[in-house]
Amino acid sequence: MNSMVMAQVLEPEMNQQKVFPFGVVEEVYSELLVETRVLNIYLPDGYSPDSLQTYPVIYVLDGSYNEDFPHIAGLCQFLNMYQLLPKSIVVGIANVDRYRDFTYPSSVKRDRKDIPTSGGSAAFIAFLEKELQPFINQKFKTNGYNTIIGQSLGGLVATEILMTKPQLFDDYIIVSPSLWWDNEKLVNKASAYFKEHQDLGKKVFVSLGKEHPLMHKVADELVKSMRESGNKKLIVYYEPILDEDHATILHLAVYKAFRLLYQKEEKQVK
Repeated sequence: MNSMVMAQVLEPEMNQQKVFPFGVVEEVYSELLVETRVLNIYLPDGYSPDSLQTYPVIYVLDGSYNEDFPHIAGLCQFLNMYQLLPKSIVVGIANVDRYRDFTYPSSVKRDRKDIPTSGGSAAFIAFLEKELQPFINQKFKTNGYNTIIGQSLGGLVATEILMTKPQLFDDYIIVSPSLWWDNEKLVNKASAYFKEHQDLGKKVFVSLGKEHPLMHKVADELVKSMRESGNKKLIVYYEPILDEDHATILHLAVYKAFRLLYQKEEKQVK
């Protein structure tokens, strides 16, 4: 394991320029996945390893430096300026093979043909639980409150975690989830699952843009299953943003999620 200042590769003639300090990079070898995983990490303003202050952690799937990590970390920094979001550590999990990590094995032949490396979500979830979270909790000043953000296939695996290992996260931000996977098997189980788990105290935010009708159907069904579960501890927000599409939805959706999930932190901006 090692760490370094996060920076894009500089051209030779630019090597003397200062690097903008936005975060750190950690590399963690996973015995469960048998590979090294890169973590892009944003530490909030004022963070000090010598301080007694601890922070919640926001885990970002598709968290490579050229994917969702800088956008989510930037939103956190912006909202922190106005005390609209608790200061948080942001952990971007860089991808190796998102198709493998974010999908469970499908019984549908077309799914397996289209995504031949699919089916590895159980190992990825075990990595989150047994290797990644313990590493972050040991290395950084965390307080035990965790959020996960996932879009598309990332939204699929975030939903799978909610329905199989819900204790891993307190808040779930699920954007444009690919719940069509495996003939909608996961969402078809949702109604019974949420009715059977009345002690599930979570906050779940679901959003999607103007997308294929099937995407709306499965998102509607997921939200309906939670809202009709009878569980008063399960807080659900559903915010379709139909001015956006699958490619553009994430940034605005996560902004809305932060504002809704952390309303108690809101103060008037002068």
